[in-house]
Amino acid sequence: MSSHMPPRPGQQAPGPQPIPGVDSIVAVGSGKGGVGKTTLAVNLAVALAKIGHKVGLLDADVYGPNVPLMLGANATPRVIGENRIEPLERYGLKVISVGFLNPGDRPLIWRGPMLHSIVRQFLGQVEWGQLDYLVVDLPPGTGDVALSLIQTVPLTGAIVVSTPSDVSLQDARKAIEMFRQVKVDIVGLVENMSFFVCPHCHEEIDIFSKGGGERTAKQFDIPFLGRVELDPEIRKAGDTGLPAVLAGEEGPHAKSLYEFARKVAGRLGEIKAASPESVIQIQ
Repeated sequence: MSSHMPPRPGQQAPGPQPIPGVDSIVAVGSGKGGVGKTTLAVNLAVALAKIGHKVGLLDADVYGPNVPLMLGANATPRVIGENRIEPLERYGLKVISVGFLNPGDRPLIWRGPMLHSIVRQFLGQVEWGQLDYLVVDLPPGTGDVALSLIQTVPLTGAIVVSTPSDVSLQDARKAIEMFRQVKVDIVGLVENMSFFVCPHCHEEIDIFSKGGGERTAKQFDIPFLGRVELDPEIRKAGDTGLPAVLAGEEGPHAKSLYEFARKVAGRLGEIKAASPESVIQIQ
């Protein structure tokens, strides 16, 4: 894959190259860890597949790859043909994760250039085939992996995940600013662990305060993608490798996740329709 070779001295690095057959690439990021970013990325990907789209999921959270656990998948991907990687298939998704290559609890201690090369490899050498959406689960923060992704492929947009707490929102703002600086469209902000419904009185309890995500989205003039409740069943579903959205759109623990997925699909459609490439295609 010539576009993925390092440039020779004096030669300019190639710009972001589209992945043949992949229509939209959406990154799921957060300013800090512990906000349920991977839970939302996994449920988003599975929900999009359940409503009829062709979907891939790339686990780019190289330091803490939780996608294999959340999907109940731990096989080693096969190498096919000329150094190509065949993704695993799970719940209608094509999936690749560094966790498949480094199983167990051994931590990965990698520096920037190594991270850059694994991200490029997962994007360029995996046999993704035809996809409507490739969902990329980023590590928390605004570091090397996010920048590698942006330099390697043209992102359709980025989703920022936060909780309603002030600390989480402060970090979400940094993530919004980072995507803006590198000129990536922001799909919107989603507020996870937004509220807790008491199992006894069925009242909503705002554990991490209320309305912060919506206010932050308004402040930065980006869409608000909805509120996902703090639900022990969503957590348990992830821990057992059976994402909550498998219960279907009317499942009591999946409704807000499907609403989020539909909003994301709608926003990605808007972004693509407004992009210069689509204007050229229409003419």
